[in-house]
Amino acid sequence: MTVAEYNKSVDDFSDGIYRFILKNIKDHEKARDVVQDTFEKLWLKVNDVVSDKARAYLFTTAYHTMIDMIRKETRTDGFDAVRHDRNVQDRPYTGLSEILEDAVSRLPEDQRAVIMLRDYEGYSYEDIAGITGMSESQVKVYIFRGRMFLKNFLGSIEAII
Repeated sequence: MTVAEYNKSVDDFSDGIYRFILKNIKDHEKARDVVQDTFEKLWLKVNDVVSDKARAYLFTTAYHTMIDMIRKETRTDGFDAVRHDRNVQDRPYTGLSEILEDAVSRLPEDQRAVIMLRDYEGYSYEDIAGITGMSESQVKVYIFRGRMFLKNFLGSIEAII
């Protein structure tokens, strides 16, 4: 990969990676850090990565960087950091997108990641398997389970509106 191809990768994929990470961790600063770390890792391997595979490499690296960050924070956080308000809804209704984001945030980490990659970013099952390191059948199972949870959590659209 040349420097020009690297710069084009930054221009083409940084927003999508940022959106994907932000939807998963909901912290702007941490999402920016993950994106920056991802492109730093690409720069360090710029001679090894083919420009045609840059998108897959970047999303895979971003996903693993995010997982590493979450695991590191989980180890350092104690019982004091547990969110007690997770199931309490004390905010007024502000829109369908907020309800959907709340529902997606309640998914387990793996299910949320594959749902985001499939439904928000439009990746194929095969690409998601490559990014997450799961088998293609496991990706399908997580997507199915995640969608079933969302369906049950949200109920019918008439009930929400």
